[in-house]
Amino acid sequence: MLDRKFIRQNPDVVRKAIVDKNESGDVDALLELDSRHLAILKEVEELKAERNSASEQINMMKREGEDASEAIGRTRELSQRIKALDVERSEQEEQIRSLQLRLPNIPHESVPVGGEEDNAFVKSWGEVDENPGFELKPHWDLGEELGILDIVRGAKVTGSGFPLLLGDGARLQRALISFMLDLHRESGFKDVLPPFMANTAAMTGTGQLPKSADQMYHAEVDDLWLIPTAEVPVTNIYAGEILDSEQMPIYLQAYTPCFRREAGAHGKDTRGLLRVHQFDKVEMVKFVRPETSYDELELLLEQAEKVLQALELPYRVLTLATGDLSFAAAKCYDLEIWAGGVQRWLEVSSVSNFEDFQARRANIRFRPGKGEKPQFIHTLNGSGVALARLVAALLENGQTPAGKIRLPAVIRPYMGGQEFIEH
Repeated sequence: MLDRKFIRQNPDVVRKAIVDKNESGDVDALLELDSRHLAILKEVEELKAERNSASEQINMMKREGEDASEAIGRTRELSQRIKALDVERSEQEEQIRSLQLRLPNIPHESVPVGGEEDNAFVKSWGEVDENPGFELKPHWDLGEELGILDIVRGAKVTGSGFPLLLGDGARLQRALISFMLDLHRESGFKDVLPPFMANTAAMTGTGQLPKSADQMYHAEVDDLWLIPTAEVPVTNIYAGEILDSEQMPIYLQAYTPCFRREAGAHGKDTRGLLRVHQFDKVEMVKFVRPETSYDELELLLEQAEKVLQALELPYRVLTLATGDLSFAAAKCYDLEIWAGGVQRWLEVSSVSNFEDFQARRANIRFRPGKGEKPQFIHTLNGSGVALARLVAALLENGQTPAGKIRLPAVIRPYMGGQEFIEH
């Protein structure tokens, strides 16, 4: 959430962010309400001062035996007026906050302006094998032939977009999760096993609500939401708290399943594991001091890269342009891996700095020093990394002419020393 004072002083900056991010938000309505809200605050303070003066006058008149009925009547009028203004002020506060929650974060100055086609190439790693010597198959064919992926039976159980992994497919998924958690733990990330559902306040705190309600699964009876990412429960661990400076930076990691309705994406990338409604992910979350957050962003990117390098997967890094940037992020890097069977780059990680946008919504602060005024922290998160596209790329890039799948060396200990997936 943007600071109200910032909006008041920089309305054109906010309007530009709305346009550049292809978002919606009514800055003028917010400013009009805010102006009235400030006027009411001023009037209430003046009325309270007048009431206090009148109360002193009443006490003095009573001590001197004078008739204070007129002054008492005026005090009652002032109290009634103050009460009415307080009700109006409370209603305005709710309206202003509602408008604030719909304003996107301001993109960092280094973020390119434009749409997806304007995403900026940062770097790449690894070599794409453009001539493997045999025809590469897509992962859905490989998975079916090896008996490790069943799209049809998954759909029978739940619906389309809920794949079923079997045998070595299920083992590989769990092996990758354990490997990634071990890797990040070595770099100082503390393990968290959070709930897989979150309440409306938590969803609002990280920016999923109110904007993206149609993209999530909602259990209406209990007003709980299936989490679209571990970012939601992990970030909200410290909602409403003031952290000590000595605690920071805080690095947390969590494995969770993620649930996304993908509304509006019907018919797009629906084959196999490319676009699903449920997938597993290891998420990294950082709580840091504001002055260090962009250094921390680069370190978080490097941490996600470690996973892909260890798995021997060629990848590239892009800085997302404003129109491709999420509602809450100030800057984001996407990591895309090469999948030889579908001949495409597949996004498996987004690494983002939200600055104090989420912290304001969730009211997460820290005290810089003893006796100092609390400040909002900066939050960051990054996929470290997301399945199921990771599995898709490993199957496609690891396939051999004999139809077996070669596993990267780093994952074999998690598979009992197994080198190949085969019939």
